[in-house]
Amino acid sequence: MNKQYEKIQKLMGRGCDILGTKYAIIGGAMTWISDAHLVSAMSNAGLFGVLASGAMDGDLLKKEIENTQEKTSKNFGVNIIYVNPKLHDLIDVCHEKKVSHIIIAGGVPDKSVIEKIHSYDIQVMSFAPTLSIAKRLFKNGIDALILEGTESGGHVGPISTIILIQDILLNMCEYPIFVAGGILRGEVFASMLQLGAAGCQLGSVFACAKESTAHQDFKKAFFKASGRDAVTPVQLHKKFPITPVRAIANVGTDEFIEKQREVISKFEKGEVSLDEGRLLLEHFWAGALRRAAREGDVTRGSVMAGQIVGLIKEEKSISEIIDTIMNEAEQYLEKIS
Repeated sequence: MNKQYEKIQKLMGRGCDILGTKYAIIGGAMTWISDAHLVSAMSNAGLFGVLASGAMDGDLLKKEIENTQEKTSKNFGVNIIYVNPKLHDLIDVCHEKKVSHIIIAGGVPDKSVIEKIHSYDIQVMSFAPTLSIAKRLFKNGIDALILEGTESGGHVGPISTIILIQDILLNMCEYPIFVAGGILRGEVFASMLQLGAAGCQLGSVFACAKESTAHQDFKKAFFKASGRDAVTPVQLHKKFPITPVRAIANVGTDEFIEKQREVISKFEKGEVSLDEGRLLLEHFWAGALRRAAREGDVTRGSVMAGQIVGLIKEEKSISEIIDTIMNEAEQYLEKIS
């Protein structure tokens, strides 16, 4: 670590030890974006890259891990969706390929899952929306927690980062907790560490980094957007709960509202069952992020982004992003000292 980063280095110590990295920054897992190319680049730059397994099966995940390991010898993690029917297969693949960390998302892992991962000598991280769940996870042996506020991009919960900090972080500072959602500037990063966080997770800024393989039109949509453009969809019927997904508003956002109306009408007429209706809504967005991120369809695809998108105005390399954050953090700490 450069000498000029001495103050922030001291604050990052616990997080760096947990992640096995130079910087206590996790790269948020983003489906179709957090691939072998971006994750290895992040880990090589001293961050903790995380592969997004999404709906992968074991064979696909194995290939992606191998591709990542060919590009880096540094630590990286794998994000696994808890409700994925292939959950245990994916965990077994991580064991086979000697992955250092697994991050469980989309649900609260029970003790048996945590114990299985630990039996493979892999560290486990997960998310918690409430203090009681956070306490239960640590009681069940989780190694670290991520508090992700609703300001984040992609799949989000209903609680803001600032509330999660006051509800969970400040009451559990003795535990390793990373903070995510609406974080970009170094001053805020340093402040989170001062409040007791082990580190932070950032996503949107890396989605449009030079090393990201996302389509250029996808990145340009970020640069043009303001924070208010990153919205979550409205749920029209209590029997059809939708997973909140924060993305830049476009034609596809409006079409999803119409799709909900169509499915609700079919359900009320007895043309589809409740489960069939929910599945239709899930299928509507299946591939939507891929169309945006890979094919550049930013009109009808899903341009998932956090509210921090309003502060991201140009494509920078990962090293440029990190240097900026560290310089801002160090200058802030010097100022207040």
